[in-house]
Amino acid sequence: MTRQRSRWHESLMASMLPKEEVSHFTEINVGQRLHELRTAQGLSIRYLAKMSGLNFNTLSLIENEKTSPNVSTLQQLAKALQVPVTAFFEQTRVYKDVVFQKVGERPRTILPHGTLEDLGAGLTLGEGTPLLLTLEAGANSGPDVIVHTGQEFVYCLEGSLVYSVGEKEYYLDIGDSLIFEAYIPHRWENRGNTLSRSTLIICPSDASDRLAEKHLMNNRIEK
Repeated sequence: MTRQRSRWHESLMASMLPKEEVSHFTEINVGQRLHELRTAQGLSIRYLAKMSGLNFNTLSLIENEKTSPNVSTLQQLAKALQVPVTAFFEQTRVYKDVVFQKVGERPRTILPHGTLEDLGAGLTLGEGTPLLLTLEAGANSGPDVIVHTGQEFVYCLEGSLVYSVGEKEYYLDIGDSLIFEAYIPHRWENRGNTLSRSTLIICPSDASDRLAEKHLMNNRIEK
């Protein structure tokens, strides 16, 4: 996503929100997070491309904020870097015992045709990460399925959402929920004609899946 498109997208998303919800989001820079995670492990972009099976130019564009990755791409990168996919949405933060967030003031990550907002912002639910997923009509998680440890929970707040889990499809309307073992290949899609909003809670199976620093491999050598 170019910076020009990013500004256009932010204007579009703001126009979809009630006036009382429009505020200043704290943008989470996924490209910068990718750069931080990659360099922390001493990997070049070219080597990470080889490890993840992604194109070198694609990774370069992401790190330079020229394009925005979909969720399946982030999943491939998370697998290659051995970090949870939620590591791309995290900011350096101080632990809090209470978190109160006004609508429109949450840290968020812009995805192609949608956003993910961090509902925790300093406080997790055990090892779970609560997120707010907003999708434009026709948006999806990407062409590839997602697989990770633990469980995933989704609750539809607005519009509708189709979750494909294994070989089954689940159609979620307002008030519907779904929880499943996340090792089952899954993806999501907004097949409706209106904006879709859902609460996601991604719950890795243990603390080692949650903490990125425990996945770092300092003995990797660039090839």
